[in-house]
Amino acid sequence: MVLGAGESAQPLPPDQVLVARLKARDERIFALLLDSWSSGMLRVARSLVSTRDSAAEVVQDTWLAVLKSVDTFEGRSSLKTWVYRILVFAAKRRGMVERRTVPWSNLPTAEDAGPTADPSQFIDPGLLDAGHWRSFPQPWPSPEQHTLADEVRHHVELALAQLPDRQRLVIALRDMEGYTAAEVCEILEISAANQRVLLHRARAFVRGKLEEYYLSSGMERGVT
Repeated sequence: MVLGAGESAQPLPPDQVLVARLKARDERIFALLLDSWSSGMLRVARSLVSTRDSAAEVVQDTWLAVLKSVDTFEGRSSLKTWVYRILVFAAKRRGMVERRTVPWSNLPTAEDAGPTADPSQFIDPGLLDAGHWRSFPQPWPSPEQHTLADEVRHHVELALAQLPDRQRLVIALRDMEGYTAAEVCEILEISAANQRVLLHRARAFVRGKLEEYYLSSGMERGVT
């Protein structure tokens, strides 16, 4: 599911060109990157901090850090992945200060455990087709739909806000920003298995909340 887009459609030069121009302090290429990546960076930062203003400050701090440290960039990852690693680190640090939480951990936590959907929705063990859905869930909005109805988007945002930080961050990177699983693992420095679990649980939770919304809306509108 792609919940966010809106970034600049202007094509970017290859990484080696971008890096060379950034190291040369090319203001035009820096402005192009700001235009292309900042809206996505803001969405990811917002998944870890308390307010949009705080997220904007994280994005600003990230760009300052990029300019300060770009001379040390060695190309072991893509430039965008490197920038997002700086962003996530800055957002996690600010989020922990805001909420006074314990430091980030790559190990699974209690909030990442448990069923991803209501067990009553599945056929009981020991019966034919055990473990399958009793009835199929409501269809998920198509990835080709670049905009969702405001009401639906609001419910998606409410569901995302209820997720544990790690799940919210993974689903933001995968489904809002379009990163691959390997890229998310690199950005967050987590294992492939952990990434799959976090994404699965996040998607299942959001899907469940939308399922509740669709069912209640259908009943209210007299849809059977």
